[in-house]
Amino acid sequence: MLYAVVDIETTGGHASANGITEVAINIHDGNQVVESFSTLINPSIPIPDYITALTGIDDSMLVDAPTFGDVALQIYQLLHDKVFVAHNVNFDYSFLKHHLDQAGFDLQCRKLCTVRLSRKLIPGKSSYSLGKLCSSLNIPIQNRHRAAGDADATSILFNLLLEHDLEGVIAEMLKKTSKEQVLPPNLNKESFLRLPNQPGVYYFKDAKGKIVYVGKAKDLKKRVASHFTGNKANKQRQDFLKNIHHIDYVLCGTELMALILEANEIKRLWPENNRAMKRYEHKYDLCIFEDQNGYLRLGIDKHRTNNKAIQSFNSLLEGYNFLNLLIDKYQLCNKLCYLQKTATRCKAHENGQCFGACSSIETVSVYNKKLNAAIDDILHTQPSFALVDEGREADEISCLLIEKGKFYGMGYFTNKNFLSDGIAPLKNDLAVYQSNSYILNLILNHAEQYPQKLFQL
Repeated sequence: MLYAVVDIETTGGHASANGITEVAINIHDGNQVVESFSTLINPSIPIPDYITALTGIDDSMLVDAPTFGDVALQIYQLLHDKVFVAHNVNFDYSFLKHHLDQAGFDLQCRKLCTVRLSRKLIPGKSSYSLGKLCSSLNIPIQNRHRAAGDADATSILFNLLLEHDLEGVIAEMLKKTSKEQVLPPNLNKESFLRLPNQPGVYYFKDAKGKIVYVGKAKDLKKRVASHFTGNKANKQRQDFLKNIHHIDYVLCGTELMALILEANEIKRLWPENNRAMKRYEHKYDLCIFEDQNGYLRLGIDKHRTNNKAIQSFNSLLEGYNFLNLLIDKYQLCNKLCYLQKTATRCKAHENGQCFGACSSIETVSVYNKKLNAAIDDILHTQPSFALVDEGREADEISCLLIEKGKFYGMGYFTNKNFLSDGIAPLKNDLAVYQSNSYILNLILNHAEQYPQKLFQL
């Protein structure tokens, strides 16, 4: 078996927007390096100052260097039938695969990561960065942060790892069924293997234990594995994988419960990589308050955490349309509902649809009675029900509670008669979660799709 021990230098941290400035490849036969190749590469884009400070490579050094296209065939021929070995292999592999794809070559290699191998075969080191690991193992590095120097050091490290591999760890890693080739360099394989094939929420953590991503799954192990497959070259993915050191999880009875827990956990923890769910929020609320003259007033206001919202909406138009329906049905005042902001009485009064609350002609008690009837109508149409489904174990039942049109919470029961005494005692045994229209729509759609799980309360 032949191995290609690889190191590259680049203009930045992700392949989709950066070029390669240097490549070094050592062909290793399992005993020693039998062939070496290295070259500077002109990336056709300027090298940032901080990269020059790190590597010593500047634009002037690359003026006469070949472009990647000039050496792509040679690089592909060196790599395509070898096991690709590198320190944090997914970084080097993603760059070379991306740029070879652009040159018309489809690189498909088995991979070995010397970070992962070192953690397994030489445990207990304070750091597994190439520089610090080589220093602790007395491996010399000539020309640190240059491709040839780092590839030579990685080759010596690989020799040492081969010597330490008395139990066939490398052969096991190279099996098609092994996840070692795709797992992030800093993630312990056992942390992945202990994941169950059940619904739940998973948490990716960095080296300090900070949660950097929260996700939900119908099958935890399968979903987590999907994060690590493929070789996308964008910066977000490369930074994301490099930052994953630990995985925790919480089992849920159903995928729906996992979705709800995920939404709440993202709002609670605000992980840096959960961009889409973070942006989700109600935009507008239907609110009620009493003015200085004693009239109750309805209005559509921007969503705020402390709003005592009667109903929430995703757009201002949706809110206004709902409010207009109430005004027409209960003959409320446009001006008192903030749909007309002139100093004079509202147009509806002139048309006979408003009875003069805006001009104090309609008394407070009469107007407020109509408005309270409108609110009672809203609350009456908002449903209260429980969704009953499978639990986390065979003898367990899950329950989600909707009370007056809002999601209250969810929990698990072993007593099959837990609904017999109504809502009040049920609420005592449920974990309370935030409600928003995203979660509410998930539950309502599920209830419509599976009416046999629905219990009206």
